[in-house]
Amino acid sequence: MRPDIPAIVVLHGACAVVYAVLATLTLLRRPLSRTGGWLAFACAVTAAWAATFALAWQAPVLHLASWLEVGRAAAWYGFILHLYRRSVGSGEQITSAFKTMGLLALIVLGSTPLLEWFAGPGSVSLQSFGTATRLGFAICNVLLLENLYFNTPVESRWNINLLCVALGGVFLYDLLLYADGVLFHRLSFALVEARAPVTIIAAPLIALAVVRNRRWAVDIYVSRDVVFHSFTLIASGIFLLAIALIGEAFRRGGSEWGRVAETSLIFGAILAVAVILTSGSARSRIKAMVVENFFSSRYDYRREWMRCIDVLTAPEAFVALHKRTIRAAAEIVDSPAGALFVRPPRDVAFQWAGSWNMPAVTEPIPPGHPLIAQFGDGDWIVQLDDHPDGKTWLPELPRSWLVLPLNHFGTVIGFVVLARPRAQFKLDREAYDLLRVVGREIASRVAEQRAEQVLVQTRELREYSRRFAFVIHDIKNVSGQLSMLLTNAEVYADNPEFQRDMLATVRASVGKITRLLSRLQAERQERDHALISPLERLRDLVAVCQTTRQRDIVVTDRSGGVGAAIDPDAFDAVVTHILNNAAEASDPGVPVRIELRTEAHGIVVDIIDQGPGMTPEFVRDELFRPLRSTKGDGHGIGAFQARELLRDAGGDLLVLSRMKAGTTMRIILPLVHPGVAESVSAGA
Repeated sequence: MRPDIPAIVVLHGACAVVYAVLATLTLLRRPLSRTGGWLAFACAVTAAWAATFALAWQAPVLHLASWLEVGRAAAWYGFILHLYRRSVGSGEQITSAFKTMGLLALIVLGSTPLLEWFAGPGSVSLQSFGTATRLGFAICNVLLLENLYFNTPVESRWNINLLCVALGGVFLYDLLLYADGVLFHRLSFALVEARAPVTIIAAPLIALAVVRNRRWAVDIYVSRDVVFHSFTLIASGIFLLAIALIGEAFRRGGSEWGRVAETSLIFGAILAVAVILTSGSARSRIKAMVVENFFSSRYDYRREWMRCIDVLTAPEAFVALHKRTIRAAAEIVDSPAGALFVRPPRDVAFQWAGSWNMPAVTEPIPPGHPLIAQFGDGDWIVQLDDHPDGKTWLPELPRSWLVLPLNHFGTVIGFVVLARPRAQFKLDREAYDLLRVVGREIASRVAEQRAEQVLVQTRELREYSRRFAFVIHDIKNVSGQLSMLLTNAEVYADNPEFQRDMLATVRASVGKITRLLSRLQAERQERDHALISPLERLRDLVAVCQTTRQRDIVVTDRSGGVGAAIDPDAFDAVVTHILNNAAEASDPGVPVRIELRTEAHGIVVDIIDQGPGMTPEFVRDELFRPLRSTKGDGHGIGAFQARELLRDAGGDLLVLSRMKAGTTMRIILPLVHPGVAESVSAGA
């Protein structure tokens, strides 16, 4: 029957596999740096030593394994010396370190003949000399690590502390092993057997030290998910083990409640671990701690970029673009909520475009808003905590923490408002740079969707124009019939039967024209801008509306009599449409209010009703879509046409509406001062 494999063989075999994998991962880096070459060489020699020891462990001292063991110590010595020269770089310190280590090595090696002189001839063998040699290498490595750590600047020790701990532990163990061998003239089998797991334990620390230090140019990829889940499992296991030990102590205490206490503690601990692992805040804190202590960079940029692209281009079912764009930015800083504001083409203000775990916003952000001024050239990310008035900039979003502008080829087309993260998040240059990159990708997606919406509207208007052409063709046919009827009437006007046919034909033609016009009740013409007085034209329009609608309209003027440049017919059409809608939405006896004032960005005309109001989603998706109407006899052109007329004049139409609280239709017109108007007229 085959005997069991000794544990020393299994342990050293596992050590060989671990360091062979570490050497392979290091060699896969292209181009391979000098530091990577030293590290791969040291790991390869360590793997060869462990494999040889596992194959010939019964006589390792005079075998190849003993020479490889000396080579292992020399290889790591060369690697540490290379790091010492890179980190410290002072020739005097290196010379001093060599003198000290050389003196100690001479003392160790010279102690062998002294022991032979004291103990008598034959007392010190070649085996004792080899043990002393390896002891000298262990001392030199420990001293070199000590010099490397303390001569490295304090701010840079974070990069090498794990490496110093790992290799220091390995060579301190060798120091213990061979010091024991020199004293007792034999190596302890238990210490030799445990040297393999000690070396294996050092391997992950060496790998993490390499990953954390960018200056070494060694790329050993360690998955953040693997580290996170491993750390979580280890911490959970330690916690459960501690609870189990406490419960066992209760049980062994002899109390009649001991077993109950043990069971209750273990069950409660399992529930606590389950709650922590399913808690978003707890996971965020664990991830932050893992990234801060185990990785040199906060983000895995390849993975972050792929995640951003997946979120934006591979939407889940029924998830709109605004939620996907918010999530793409929010996941970078682990934010649980956000809102998107977009400025469509030719818009003046930023409109709310959607929220994710945040309330809807009813009031647009005008161009003169102080938040917009903070964007600078479009790449400045605004942290609201850094500004005294930051919390008052977005009162409808009290959880606001960070504002990311969406820069599309030098133009800010929108911005994302993010809520405070679940765990404390420190914004550094790395986070800002990644947010800017993702912000530009989001801006491209938003611009793409915006262009698609414009294309859809263009197609709808083209279809509308096609129908208009068909109507004109049909009207032309009717006109031809009526022309023929008039020609025949000159001859048969006195014929009663012809008279009856003529009346029937005219009646049918009128009915046909009426039906054709009912299919088309919109007109788009080129208009010429002129200087108007909004207050004077408002008075005339209000008088007509009061007569036809029988509705009270209250006008408040704080404009100072300034003028605006817009086609008079266009202004009348816009105000008439909005006034009619306000009158229809208001209850009988409730007046419609008009407020006229001057602001920094232009003339503002607010037409306010006390009707049922509109939802933010309706304003965003339906109100300004052409050929869409909630009225039975409407055609869905009025609101779209009103906004387009104002934009043609350089203004805009904003909507401020709340359900059951009424609607304010805000007309913005470019301001023209009297002096400017006179110069324009003179130039004309």
